[in-house]
Amino acid sequence: MRMGGHHHERPNLRSHLLLLHHPLLCLLSAALSLLPPPSPPPLLPFGELYPAALLPPPLTFARLSLQVSVVDDSKQVETSADQMVDRSESDQLVDALDFGELCNDFECISSPAVESTARQIVRDILELRDDNRALGCFSISVKYKDPLRTFTGREKYKRPLWVTNALENPTVTVQEMGMLSTSELIIKWTLRGKPKNPVVASIGGDLTLLVDSKFILNQISGQVVEHVESWDLSASSIIVQAYFWFSRRLFSTIEAGKDTIDAVKSTATNFSTRKENLDIYPDPSGDPTKFFQRDDGLQRDAYQIALFLAVIYFVVQFLRATL
Repeated sequence: MRMGGHHHERPNLRSHLLLLHHPLLCLLSAALSLLPPPSPPPLLPFGELYPAALLPPPLTFARLSLQVSVVDDSKQVETSADQMVDRSESDQLVDALDFGELCNDFECISSPAVESTARQIVRDILELRDDNRALGCFSISVKYKDPLRTFTGREKYKRPLWVTNALENPTVTVQEMGMLSTSELIIKWTLRGKPKNPVVASIGGDLTLLVDSKFILNQISGQVVEHVESWDLSASSIIVQAYFWFSRRLFSTIEAGKDTIDAVKSTATNFSTRKENLDIYPDPSGDPTKFFQRDDGLQRDAYQIALFLAVIYFVVQFLRATL
């Protein structure tokens, strides 16, 4: 076949197929099939195939030793037992209390906060706390009353106690603590100490004051809403009793003067706040663009009169205590 001026011949496939069936090739193939298969080459050690420098280091197995420590649980039991023995006196007193039936089948008439308040109150009494006592146990408007003093407000519990400046090395012991109801707590305790006046201490001896404290608690919040105290000095000498009443009355008079001053300051602060908000008033005639300023002379006179009455009250109470 001629294409484009070039001559291409088709290969003779038949001749190649005839060569594959040649008699000599068939005899050679049969002879090779009768020969035994060649044996594989001998295996050489791994070290002869690869140099020792290229081999990884041999694996070594080290014995793992575990240190087992045995814990003596008996010591832990003894520690917890010691902690139970070392419980404070206040906790032991509260643990012995019967707070009554807080809840019945229909409603709850009290709360666990009552128990927490009782625990904190007896702790404050035993430690004679004044400036660091727990104020959260008292309501904001708690009412206090004893034979010489009354006040309202828990902030006054922050003030120093009478015993701080009147007695040396005072001690407190609680004789009785109980719940008269789910909201009424009674604590009977004794205060002992040596009067700081050396003459009274040398002649009259130590002071022994029996105190009955009654606390009315809010059954929901557990806070004290009323605190009443009564005193018994029958265990002290006449001289020590006179020292107690004189020093305690003087203390109560000073505290009452502080209460009056605080009340005047609170009133003045309230008036000042109100004045800042009401300095300018709209004209009642109805014109919203016209304003006038009200005269505050009456308020100023009220401040001065209240302050004068507070000073007079303080002086009279002080004279009554000293005369």
